[in-house]
Amino acid sequence: MKPKVCSFCRTVETDENPILSGDGVTICKNCVVGAYRIMIDSDQAKIKSLDLSAFSPRSLKEILDQYVIGQEDAKKTFAIAVYNHYKRIFRQHEVEDDSEIAKSNVLLIGPTGSGKTLMAQTLARYLDVPIAIADATSLTEAGYVGEDAENILTRLLQNAGGDMQKAQQGIVFIDEIDKIARLGENRSITRDVSGEGVQQALLKIIEGSQVNVTSRGGRKHPQQDFLQMDTTNILFIAGGAFDGLEEIVARRKGKNILGFNQNKRGAKEMQSLIHELEPDDLVHYGLIPELIGRLHVISTLRELEVSDLVHILTTPKNALLRQFQKLFALDGAKLTFENDALTAVAEQAIKRKTGARGLRSILEKVTQESMYELPELSGYEVVVSADSVNKHEKPLYIKMAPAKKSA
Repeated sequence: MKPKVCSFCRTVETDENPILSGDGVTICKNCVVGAYRIMIDSDQAKIKSLDLSAFSPRSLKEILDQYVIGQEDAKKTFAIAVYNHYKRIFRQHEVEDDSEIAKSNVLLIGPTGSGKTLMAQTLARYLDVPIAIADATSLTEAGYVGEDAENILTRLLQNAGGDMQKAQQGIVFIDEIDKIARLGENRSITRDVSGEGVQQALLKIIEGSQVNVTSRGGRKHPQQDFLQMDTTNILFIAGGAFDGLEEIVARRKGKNILGFNQNKRGAKEMQSLIHELEPDDLVHYGLIPELIGRLHVISTLRELEVSDLVHILTTPKNALLRQFQKLFALDGAKLTFENDALTAVAEQAIKRKTGARGLRSILEKVTQESMYELPELSGYEVVVSADSVNKHEKPLYIKMAPAKKSA
């Protein structure tokens, strides 16, 4: 019988190096191992080199600084948490001992529009890892009408292009986590499918376990094919406004704001109390202790002030004002906001209590009439004043001098 010869390295089959054959092609064990190392180990090496040398907590915060205004403490805490998470995945084998580093999930607490979601999106984009953003209010306990908690993982897998390994090292951001708080501190004897029930459903996937997910999402049924996803190396970030939490902190600290002979504390003083919260305050708010115990890093974001919102309009790489100016430039017009106008936009966002999230809608309203006439405004400068923002006056149109031709 003629001995088998590997089609790739031309090696003759031996007991130590067996050869597989099929469809007229043969491959030996050594070539299979070599191919595996090329296809798999090189990808891991790329990820490790990125993780080891391309970023640090300081560099991650510098990336956040380009997109997120203010929130210095929160950005530092978040950068450290993300760095430690991926260091845990790729580097803990460098020190050989019996200990194993557990992952630290993150809870971000801050008012609407303060930058919670933006921080997660920014670092996920920079690190080139998939991210899934889910609204906790859309989740229900398994078996009830609504979206299962496991569907978040399906979304993560889809955002990873179906690459399970990449998805298992991604980021999941669960927004509005405060909206699924229990109505009371005592456990309900009835089913709370949109509150405590959802918190219980989230425990399994956040802790780190094998979870059955579907490739398409939707409701599960027995005929579906399930995929196993390991959530051990997925970083979970929860965010919420937690309105009224500062009052719980005030009561714990003996700073009761009620009573005939006590002056109501100022808004800034009450907001500062949120930075002194303890896990027990979250239990009083309505989160179950088991969930709090899985969100190890707690960071608070302060409410943005007028100066912060003006910076958000003008400073970041993707600043809103630059976006609107580009829209005007595409039609040959120039958009200019006077300093007082920018302050007026920021003040309106403060009054609406929408934070940075509400700035775009205000700019859309202010420039609506000019946008309508924009195709006819080529060669004009559109100047927006404070009266344009506060009194809805039409911006000023100024004919620009034609550009001088270079010699």
